[in-house]
Amino acid sequence: MKYRLGIAAAIASVLGVCGAAFAQTAPTAPSACETIASDPDRLACYDRRSLGAGIQLAPAPGDDARKGMLPALFERGTTSLIDASWGFNADSARYIIDVHNPNYLLFARYTDNVNTAPYSSAAQASGQQDAIDSTEAKFQISFKMRMWATGDRRWGIWGAYTQQNQWQVYNAEISRPFRETNYMPEAFVSYRPGIDLGGFHWRLLNVGFNHQSNGRTDQLSRSWNRIVADAGVERDKVAVLAKVWYRIKESADKDDNPDITDYYGYGSLTAIYKRHDHSFSLMGRGNVRTGKGAAQLTWSSPRFLGPLRWYVQGFSGYGESLIDYNWNQRTIGFGIAINDAL
Repeated sequence: MKYRLGIAAAIASVLGVCGAAFAQTAPTAPSACETIASDPDRLACYDRRSLGAGIQLAPAPGDDARKGMLPALFERGTTSLIDASWGFNADSARYIIDVHNPNYLLFARYTDNVNTAPYSSAAQASGQQDAIDSTEAKFQISFKMRMWATGDRRWGIWGAYTQQNQWQVYNAEISRPFRETNYMPEAFVSYRPGIDLGGFHWRLLNVGFNHQSNGRTDQLSRSWNRIVADAGVERDKVAVLAKVWYRIKESADKDDNPDITDYYGYGSLTAIYKRHDHSFSLMGRGNVRTGKGAAQLTWSSPRFLGPLRWYVQGFSGYGESLIDYNWNQRTIGFGIAINDAL
C-alpha cells in the first residue's frame, strides 16, 4: 500500500504541475506578470514563465494549489529510508497504519542447540523430554499506527504491535504445537530532528513504552517492561538504528526473569544497507559486564511477487525468543518477507 500511495502521489504532483503549466498561456514578457496586483497570482505567473522555459522553481509561499505537492516530490527524490518508513514527508497522511518491524515467514529455521530446559518438568512427565525438533517454522507480524501528527509531520504519536512465533510444524510426534509466542505492544512519541552529523542525517528519535511477554504461566512465563528510546541516522543507502532501554523493575514475587538484562543488555545497534533492491541488515546487542549478547544477520531479495521477497535470517547468541533469553544457540532460516527494518 505504501508503494502504491507513493507512486500515486508522485504522479498526481507531476500531473498537477503540468496541468497548471498547460492550462494557462505563459506570458511573453516579464511586464505581464509585474502588472498583477495579487502577490500569490503574481508569483504563480513568474513560476509559469519559468516552467515554460524548462526551469523548475520551488513553489511560491501562499500558492496553496502547489504547496505540499512539489516539495514532497522533490523530497522523495532523496530516497530517505527513514522518512519513507515513518511518514515524515509533509504530504503523508496524518493517520497511518503501516508495517513496523520485519514481517516474515521462515519455512524452516534450524538450531544447532535445541532448548529443552524450560519444558523439562512437563517433558519428563510425558516421557518426551527430547521431543523438540531442531527444525521448525518461525514467523513474525508487526505493524504500527500513527494516531496523531503535527501539520509538518515532524512529531507523531504511535502505537505498535509485534508478534513472533516459533512453530514445531514438522513435529507430528507432539501434534505440531507453537513452541513459543512472544507479544510486544508499544506506544511512543516520534520526532524528526533533521540534523546533519558529519555526513549522516539524523532523521529519527522515538521515546516510549515497550511490553514484551510470552503469555504463559508458571516456569514457562517470561515478561518485562521497558522505557525505550530509538535514534536513526542515514547516509545514501546506509541507515543505522540505535536503541537503548531501561527495564522497569518488578517485585521479586512477580519477576519471571530477573536476570534478563544479563543476556539482552541495555541496547542494540542495527545497520541496514540497500543496493539494487537487495537489503542487508546486521544487529548486535549485549551486556559488556557479563559478556553475553547476540548478533543477527539478514538478507532480503528484490521483490519477486507483489511485495514478497526471499528472506534469509542468521542468529547467534542469547535471546532469539523470550523462552530462550538465557540460551545460547546458532540458527539459520529461509523463507519470505514483505519488509525489513526500514
